[in-house]
Amino acid sequence: MIPRDQHNLSRKQISHGALRVLYGLKDAGFRACLVGGAVRDLLLERRPKDFDVATSATPEEVRKLFRNCRLIGRRFRLAHVIFGPEIVEVATFRGTGTGGDDGNGTGDRHVVDGRILRDNVWGTIEEDALRRDFRVNALYYDIADFSVIDFVGGIEDLEQKRLRLIGDAATRYREDPVRMLRAVRLAAKLGFTIDPVAEAPFDALGSLLADAPPARLFDECQKMFLAGYGLASFRTLVRYGLMKQLFPGTARALAQDDSGALRAMIERGLAGTDTRVADGRPVTPAFLFAVLLWGEVATLAAKLQAEGTVRSLAWQRAAHRVMAEQGKRVAIPRRFGYAIEEIWALQPRFAERTRKRVFRLMAHPRFRAAYDFLLMRADESDALRESGEWWTRAQELSPDELSASLGPRPPGAPAGEAAAKPKRRRRRGGRRGKAADTRPDTQE
Repeated sequence: MIPRDQHNLSRKQISHGALRVLYGLKDAGFRACLVGGAVRDLLLERRPKDFDVATSATPEEVRKLFRNCRLIGRRFRLAHVIFGPEIVEVATFRGTGTGGDDGNGTGDRHVVDGRILRDNVWGTIEEDALRRDFRVNALYYDIADFSVIDFVGGIEDLEQKRLRLIGDAATRYREDPVRMLRAVRLAAKLGFTIDPVAEAPFDALGSLLADAPPARLFDECQKMFLAGYGLASFRTLVRYGLMKQLFPGTARALAQDDSGALRAMIERGLAGTDTRVADGRPVTPAFLFAVLLWGEVATLAAKLQAEGTVRSLAWQRAAHRVMAEQGKRVAIPRRFGYAIEEIWALQPRFAERTRKRVFRLMAHPRFRAAYDFLLMRADESDALRESGEWWTRAQELSPDELSASLGPRPPGAPAGEAAAKPKRRRRRGGRRGKAADTRPDTQE
């Protein structure tokens, strides 16, 4: 137990909503602590993304205390207390027992082949600390006396910038294989090293990630790649051999990338996304996944064209096949899937510079994203680099100037301004929608 005068965590750093929950629980006679990543980040003088609370109150007791509360989850029963845009997650102290009513709430744990499918056995704060994954995530800030409580050596790991698991590593990964990705994400985010004991089972147990729900892996990918440390996460995944578990097609393409051009392109895309996050600009998973999966789709499209499939159909089939395979591991929502496939399909069209095709491409709602994608591919060949330079100059010209630079206009052809006007497109399904989005920002 570290008293208030020996640590740097202050109530002034905690959100208004989290403080209301902590004091509400304390005043009702329950033990309440800030826990996990919030305590870890504040001790490291970082700004937490959110504030989680652990308490001796059951979810039903939390709901009785806060009218703005809803209960969620079956695998882990949690309470969400809502304060406008802020959601404070409240978890009851987990127990280490095997289930059954212990007088402190309902006992409900279901384990299959070592995996915890449901865990709602309540216990003490000491037991709760042992149920957490990494030692740096098992730190508590007690609102009763403002002390920081460390049962497992988390403070030592913070000082040594090291990630160590609580308990046997193989057992903890079998309980929840996504913990391997959490190790990668935390190491990338914090700049920590993963303890050799914690990384040792990656090779043997990495395949367990194939059994994790694809929707959950999509959420984990967003946390890794769209939070400002995507490049570091990618390099860490590759280093520990976990890339092939999340993106098998990407791993195959990287293995055949003798020139290093594909990896360089992926790293440029991720570095650009990290810069956007740091600048407070919006990012989208569509552009990210288009970059990560490009190597596989480009290879497959080229193969189909070599077999005699017409270009447009080859790209369509390649995109569908790659997205279908990837969806078995990471569930990419269709609203992003449409954007990804359009970015890919527009790439070969940059080689066509007739007047009609140039203006039609520039009017496409995905032109800006596809153009930025083209620039990232510039190292693939001199022809691509020249193409990127040409399209950059084309955007600096007025429609009439661009039209004139493309040679004499055929009789009856529209002027540059008319040709450059975006067309209204039908939504998928046949209903007529609003005019296509032509915002120039790639990731908006």
